[in-house]
Amino acid sequence: MNDTTADQAVLREVLDRWKDAVDRHEPERVAALFTEDAVFQGLHPYTVGRPGVAAYYAAQPPGLTADYKILTTGRPADDLMLGYLGVDFSFTDRPTLSVYLGVLVKRTADGWAIAHYQVSQLPHETAEGR
Repeated sequence: MNDTTADQAVLREVLDRWKDAVDRHEPERVAALFTEDAVFQGLHPYTVGRPGVAAYYAAQPPGLTADYKILTTGRPADDLMLGYLGVDFSFTDRPTLSVYLGVLVKRTADGWAIAHYQVSQLPHETAEGR
């Protein structure tokens, strides 16, 4: 993958807004960061479009927060950015959930938006290297 400071800045701009909306438990605001036809795969069956994203985050418990680390980036096209992240979702009443997240962000007329989001939960011993 081609990992550049400029590419990381693009991802960070989108993901910082995502993190803020998740941390504030604002599911409609989270969904607005996605394209209208975004494929979304959390830890439940996948959905397509913003309504599924909003429903997923509305079902998350209050107090959930997300901390991410960009592991690598790539640019398959000028208007597309690929990111692979480590994310720790923290809860008020249970242990932190560490996952890997792949995102594809797309440049739209309104700026960059998430077009694809896929979480993978790997065994704990694999995630420790982050």
